[in-house]
Amino acid sequence: MTRMLGVPAATCRPQTKCDHGQRRKMVAELLLSEIFQGKLRAGQHLVIKDLSQRFQVSSTPIREALVQLEGTGIIDFAPNCGAVVRQLSIADVEEVCQVRRALECEATQHACGRIDLTRLHELAESLRSMEKVKRRNGSFVEKARILDSSLHDLIAESCGNRFLAMEISRLKLLFRAFRDAAWDERIAINDYYRFTEEASEHLAIVDALIAGNAKQSARAMERHIRSGVKYWSRGLPR
Repeated sequence: MTRMLGVPAATCRPQTKCDHGQRRKMVAELLLSEIFQGKLRAGQHLVIKDLSQRFQVSSTPIREALVQLEGTGIIDFAPNCGAVVRQLSIADVEEVCQVRRALECEATQHACGRIDLTRLHELAESLRSMEKVKRRNGSFVEKARILDSSLHDLIAESCGNRFLAMEISRLKLLFRAFRDAAWDERIAINDYYRFTEEASEHLAIVDALIAGNAKQSARAMERHIRSGVKYWSRGLPR
């Protein structure tokens, strides 16, 4: 079974009962997954009725998910055509990373001194263990995914700026879709170097936060995001 981007095994499926917000999030994740896997191609029309039948949900979460994806630049609403998948380019990746860098570096600097030190030390221990792993497989990648999400979420929720945290949360679905597509591309060629590299980058951020150095932690976050641009570009659907 193909792994859906950012959708853990416990996430509700179309046929199960879940609340409205979960259904919208699920549909958005599944559509992003299919776009980044190349199952939904650039220029393809997304018909609400067809998607509603396929995902076994009402038209409301489908429509809301499409609006959410339009807000992240993945689809367009064309006059008399409805939702259309956009063609993604390297320039799009660079612009997304530029926005991410502005948001997350700011959040990191403001989170310094506010962030839970116990959780930071736990993350540091886990990241150091990741650097030492010799055998890299599916469980290694899943642990890397959890640690990546945990660190970025912790920083956003600790930044002390509700609107900044909300904007990061609004865009993180897109950020993680790019991340997972890039990671899938690395896994496909049996290249796990990037996972170890990211663990080191994350550790630099965590160590600076533990030390209470706001500028150093923001610089470490900037280096981390910049280094990922080339990998995100390689993960674009072809």
